Amino acid sequence: QVQLVESGGGLVQPGGSLRLSCAASGSIHSIAAMGWYRQAPGKQRELVAVITNGGRTNYPDSVKGRFTISRDNAKNTVDLQMNSLKPEDTAVYYCNARSLSKDYWGKGTLVTVSS
Repeated sequence: QVQLVESGGGLVQPGGSLRLSCAASGSIHSIAAMGWYRQAPGKQRELVAVITNGGRTNYPDSVKGRFTISRDNAKNTVDLQMNSLKPEDTAVYYCNARSLSKDYWGKGTLVTVSS
């Protein structure tokens, strides 16, 4: 089993920045990739960023150039740096860890972009 705990959400003005962090514990050796997803009210959960054990990253066009995912394998953490935030980035952000057989999820942290 893998446990994930997110931190760093909050209220930020449009154009501002926020950094989310996720700490993983448990069966860390089973994780092949880690990432961030988000779910806005009334919408499906969507991928925000993913990083593999080898350091390869992937972003959807909606956040490319604004968001950066990074991973510290020594600390078992994965961070999401979010810049130039827009109101449409408002959502609950979930940390994800993927093994060969299972997805693990954190409880989520709320990010609100509003003036």
